[in-house]
Amino acid sequence: MFQRFRRTRLHKQLRSLVRETSLSVNDFIYPLFIRSGEGIKTEVASMPGVYQMSIDEVLKECEELKSLGIYSIILFGIPDTKDSIGSDALCEHGIIAQSVRKIKEAHPEMFVVTDLCFCEYTDHGHCGIIDDKAQSVNNDATLEISAQQAIIHAKSGADMIAPSGMMDGIIETLRSALDGAGYENLPIMSYSTKFASGYYGPFRDVAESTPSFGDRASYQMDPANRREAIAESLADEAQGADILMVKPALAYLDIVREIKDATTLPMAVYNVSGEYAMLKYAGMNNLIDYDRIVLETMISFKRAGADIIISYHAKEVAQLLAKSC
Repeated sequence: MFQRFRRTRLHKQLRSLVRETSLSVNDFIYPLFIRSGEGIKTEVASMPGVYQMSIDEVLKECEELKSLGIYSIILFGIPDTKDSIGSDALCEHGIIAQSVRKIKEAHPEMFVVTDLCFCEYTDHGHCGIIDDKAQSVNNDATLEISAQQAIIHAKSGADMIAPSGMMDGIIETLRSALDGAGYENLPIMSYSTKFASGYYGPFRDVAESTPSFGDRASYQMDPANRREAIAESLADEAQGADILMVKPALAYLDIVREIKDATTLPMAVYNVSGEYAMLKYAGMNNLIDYDRIVLETMISFKRAGADIIISYHAKEVAQLLAKSC
């Protein structure tokens, strides 16, 4: 009782000084989805406020992000043509390579992270080369082309590589390839614990990456496996990852905390499309206090141990934080 009374006596400014967990616009990375063409800005029906954009529109978006204090972005490409090996991702003139060069030219102060995977670029929607006999991803063959993709991103000017395919040995492969090509100081943010989750549905709409057969459970984590999830992240740390990540975020905060307690590396979470859409539609239908719950959710990520939050809410959070100043 006395503690409750004491809290009511604390001045608002004092409460902020003694607050255990804080949220800053600098905590966020904002995802961008880029496709070829000009003047394209198409809202995704399942993710209100999220768009597929052509490069010229992305350059305008970067201006808006900077005005909000957001200087970190992660790029996803949507190529015009998809094939069995994701050739656009292996081309120096591919959509991501072009985008990185143009963004760094127009906005050199932006910190550009590139998602490194093949699901957006393959006609089958899986994260690498398919072994036709087994009807699953060929891990070792995918490692080879992942190294090629990483070098293309690095040459284009990426500030950080973020491999999301969950292939065994991916971090060691990329670190070796980048070091051998002279990019020893290019950091790798590993999707080190990525669950085979139902929360990804809307992302597959915006990235046009729904698998044409099967699912990705053979190379993503079982949501029921806590110890294996922790081991996956620690294995990536041992292979040379610079930042670890848990994806999705909201249903896995116990995993975030346990990995954070087991490592000295920075921790990222990906606040994924399904999490975003749930809050967005609940807010649009006046079922929740949207602004309050968005901030409460972001604080929960930080409280669990996240240093970095990849979120489609990032612009809204920046505006809310600015209002509270």
